[in-house]
Amino acid sequence: MAIKLKEVDVVLVGMGWTGGILAKELSEAGLKVVGLERGAMRTTAEDFSVPRIRDDLRFGSRNDLMQNPAVDTLTIRNNPKQDALPMRRLGSFLPGQGVGGAGSHWNGITWRWSDNELKVRTLYEEKYGKKFIPDDMTIQDWGISYAELEPYYEKFERTAGVSGKAGNIKGVVQKGGNRFEAPRANEYALPPLKSTQAGLMFAEAAEKAGYNPFPRPVANASQAYTNPDGAKFGACQYCGFCERFGCESNAKGSPHFTVIPIAMRNPNFELRTNMWVTRVNKDSTGKKVTGVTYINTLNGEEFEQPAGMVVLTAYAINNVHLMLLSQIGQPYDPVSQKGLVGKNYCYQTGAGATLFFDNHHFNPFMSTGGSNFGIDDFHANWDFDRAKHGYIGGATVGGGMTNGRPITYRPVPGGTPQWGTAWKAATAKWYNSAMSIGSSGSVMANRYNYYDLDPTYKNAFGQPMMRMTFDYKENEHKMGKHVAQVINDLAKSMNPVSFNPASVRTSWTVVPYQSTHNTGGTIMGASPGNSVVNKYLQSWDCHNLFIMGANVFPHNAAYNPTGPVGALAYWAADAIKNRYVKNPGMLV
Repeated sequence: MAIKLKEVDVVLVGMGWTGGILAKELSEAGLKVVGLERGAMRTTAEDFSVPRIRDDLRFGSRNDLMQNPAVDTLTIRNNPKQDALPMRRLGSFLPGQGVGGAGSHWNGITWRWSDNELKVRTLYEEKYGKKFIPDDMTIQDWGISYAELEPYYEKFERTAGVSGKAGNIKGVVQKGGNRFEAPRANEYALPPLKSTQAGLMFAEAAEKAGYNPFPRPVANASQAYTNPDGAKFGACQYCGFCERFGCESNAKGSPHFTVIPIAMRNPNFELRTNMWVTRVNKDSTGKKVTGVTYINTLNGEEFEQPAGMVVLTAYAINNVHLMLLSQIGQPYDPVSQKGLVGKNYCYQTGAGATLFFDNHHFNPFMSTGGSNFGIDDFHANWDFDRAKHGYIGGATVGGGMTNGRPITYRPVPGGTPQWGTAWKAATAKWYNSAMSIGSSGSVMANRYNYYDLDPTYKNAFGQPMMRMTFDYKENEHKMGKHVAQVINDLAKSMNPVSFNPASVRTSWTVVPYQSTHNTGGTIMGASPGNSVVNKYLQSWDCHNLFIMGANVFPHNAAYNPTGPVGALAYWAADAIKNRYVKNPGMLV
């Protein structure tokens, strides 16, 4: 029987970026807050020090900072006619675990999603007509505008120490930045990172082709920095150990050394690690949550934590899973299209080319996760005519280096044997003379891409695993074909000795790694008829339940999701502190 604890004002489930932001903001407002994290405590000194953190086998190949699929995983299938099978090894995406979550092992690329995404259905219908949107494409407006989120974007960027060059300040296009971005009030917190030769070569080729290259914005501090909360960043060391690794110099913006330690200094906040939440509890009416039940994974003890408010701040997939396990809201059914929990799961698509040169030496080991140039001409550029290619959404294209790690970075020309003497010779020959051009593409919500509970497989706690049904649809095929051609044309223009061309991803598979950008499942919107949460990320079903993260996105853009995840967390925290606490109830 669960041990019942003393009630608190707020319980947070998960301690990554959103959990850290809510912990800091709500405890500062005087609320008694408990944060529950299923993984262990992490600090830079204890967990990310050199040489320990530069272990490519442990962190790059064996995913030491990630969730353990032997304890809990998903079952995977491409369509409802297939039998779903458990994902036994992490592959396509890498959910984080431990204090800091995925925010400790990300690359740091940080975008602002504009009204092109937030008002996606309205804007496409206005420009291309209602018939342009396929019947099975379940995209919808988010119920919020860029103007409302802009100050919260800036707050998150300054918290995370984002380096970049503005392209639009108060409606005035800025030279050197992304001319297609939405208007900003101010410059980025820090200037852009240093450019690699590969990035500069890509930028030159893109400009000659008539595109508009710019340094991609990234939460890697280009110089020593103290954020508005007093958290101190070291300057980026260009070590090439960003994604899948923690940062030993605190140059990569992460909640484990920014918002979470600040919250922990406040007596109103308590962090409990190695605590796995199994259920959100409801009262007898089902219209209000009363707290959570969780298990101490170190000794198996079960606890009930009563709370006046529950905020789901775990990774996107885990938030949806907990909603389904807790039976809050109606699960989505793709046949009847009734229910909402699990609806509009989206991933991302992309394509990439690897270029090989005999007259350039790129020194890939001197790089960062964001030291690339990008072009946004086929994504945020609203003048780009999608009708010509027949798709909704778009893709960003970038070129440069992210790492040159000894095990996981081994570029070789197509046709090279996958092992043996010839493979070794090729990896030695091309290690320093190869670069990549890649794209990140949006995925529009589709009726048959969704989450539900698996009827067969259970996790280590005896609960049904979550089942993911997903595949790329015709819209993504058309976009992929177009963007692959753009990449290959740019690659040819750079005159490599040879290159592995970009190709279209026509079907999704759970391997190999692609991105950790999973969205949807508890989508936001303007009414309870089409969304799980309102514009303040408040549950329509239970007014004292709030749900953070990319799981509230009604579709997925080409951009990385962390920018709006952070902005929406600050936006929701503001509403909770200044409105909900004073008058508990629906905010809309």
